[in-house]
Formats: sequence, C-alpha cells, structure tokens
Amino acid sequence: MSLSAGERLGPYQIVEAIGAGGMREVYRARDSRLCRDVALKVMKAHPFT
Repeated sequence: MSLSAGERLGPYQIVEAIGAGGMREVYRARDSRLCRDVALKVMKAHPFT
C-alpha cells in the first residue's frame, strides 16, 4: 500500500514517506485529532494475498 502526500488514512493525512523495509512502509503523517505529526507504519501489500 503506497500512499502519496495529501492522502488520508483515517484521521491521518500523509505528509511524506520516511522509509520502507521488510514488510512495512513508514510515513510522516498529521493526526487531525491530536493536531501533531506522527510516524505511521503501514503493512506493504503482499502480491500473494
């Protein structure tokens, strides 16, 4: 699941990709409930599922 800046995932708005490795991608996102930036880990899409 690759996300782009500006996309929303629940209460989080993606700001930028930070990194990726193994089975996860990490993004800097803005939490609209807390009004602050957070690190958001998202599982990568697996081609066999």
